[in-house]
Amino acid sequence: MPTECNASAMDFGSAGGRRVVADFDGGRVSSDAGALLLGETDKAIGLIDRFTRCFRDGRDPRYTEHRLKTLLAQRVFGLALGYEDLVDHDQLRHDPVLCVLLGKLERHADEMAPLAGKSTLNRLEHMPGAEGQARRYHKIDHDETSIERLFVDVFVEAHGKKPPRRIVLDLDATDDPLHGHQEGRFFHGYYDGYCYLPLYIFCGRHLLAAKLRRSNIDASAGSVEEVRRIIAQVRSRWPQVRIILRADSGFAREALMAWCEANKVDYVFGLARNQRLEQRIAPALAQAQGRSRANQGRPARVFCDFLWSTKGSWSRRRRVIAKAEWTGGEANPRFLVTSLKPDAWRAQPLYEELYCARGEMENRIKECQGDLFADRTSTATMRANQLRLWFASIAYVLVCALRRIGLAHTQFAAASCGTLRLKLLKIGALVRISVRRVKIAFASACPVIPEWRLAAARLAWARGSPV
Repeated sequence: MPTECNASAMDFGSAGGRRVVADFDGGRVSSDAGALLLGETDKAIGLIDRFTRCFRDGRDPRYTEHRLKTLLAQRVFGLALGYEDLVDHDQLRHDPVLCVLLGKLERHADEMAPLAGKSTLNRLEHMPGAEGQARRYHKIDHDETSIERLFVDVFVEAHGKKPPRRIVLDLDATDDPLHGHQEGRFFHGYYDGYCYLPLYIFCGRHLLAAKLRRSNIDASAGSVEEVRRIIAQVRSRWPQVRIILRADSGFAREALMAWCEANKVDYVFGLARNQRLEQRIAPALAQAQGRSRANQGRPARVFCDFLWSTKGSWSRRRRVIAKAEWTGGEANPRFLVTSLKPDAWRAQPLYEELYCARGEMENRIKECQGDLFADRTSTATMRANQLRLWFASIAYVLVCALRRIGLAHTQFAAASCGTLRLKLLKIGALVRISVRRVKIAFASACPVIPEWRLAAARLAWARGSPV
């Protein structure tokens, strides 16, 4: 038998008396076969179709190779699968599972039409800005208002026909580091670097808003407008729902609190400590210090509840909750301002059960930025970077819907987006195409076969068809 020679093959020693060689010549093999679940999730909630309706396509259909929906789905699915850079798509465009998922079997039964490459997707992102800007290569534009409404629509629909009695909206600003000379780039002293300062609004795991902003602003800038828009949209569907805003001290501003009070929205915000506030709770701090000493230096806390007003910035007196804590041999006071009444929420449970729960929002932001690359704002203009942020946000909504619909009451019911990608989406498979069907043969040693099958069945039921 003649010896097979391949100059590109890689040698990995021997195993069981046989040489171990490897090469990238497996043919129609995908490492992202789990993306089929993303496709089923999209069919269940109609996300990409509705996202596509937020865009205007001015291309001539006679010379269009890739439909707008296919371009958007390719970008969103790519982010969900871990491909943050457009250059990745020059090879990813030939992935057989993605080609099947996006319907690129139009030429022959045994041949796949490739997806869009990096240049085409780049033109999708770099959309025209002001009127009069050159539009020769920019035929696609988007409606920002429609995209913003889409996030709230998906959130409302996720609750089905039974609206919740109460929802808590979490607001937070975070840094998006910049390493180039992007439009709107400013140095931020707190984060010690050049960055954007996007505003996020969540309700539990649901993303309601992701607004890109310059960093030379107050953390609460634009929050009244975003909250007004979201609450109006929510109340149009759930007129009786009770709404609570929750945020750190960066949002304890007169404009936002006054708007909430005028529109029957409750709030609980952190309140920055100052000398006047610390003097107000000095007896409670002394009491906490005494308790700490009596318990061999262990932390001790005393809660205070009182009405308070600033010297000039607040228009009225408001309820303030103080945590007078003594820990590590020193005082550690913390303050909240809230519209919630004492008979409904006593000071300690309000602080420990309601306010401290906002820390979960930090994990949601980490998912958006760390797992789905919402911080890849490296294009030149803020408009294009805002669109990139929305692409990542749509990918987050898609993966969250997969978790909510397909993985409830499983080991992945509370898993992060990164864990879901690693366990359920990055699965190897061999793709066989015949005249009558496409067979995707998953790796037999996949460790999450029961959960994968269950998710597929649930998603099929959600879109009204059997597996």
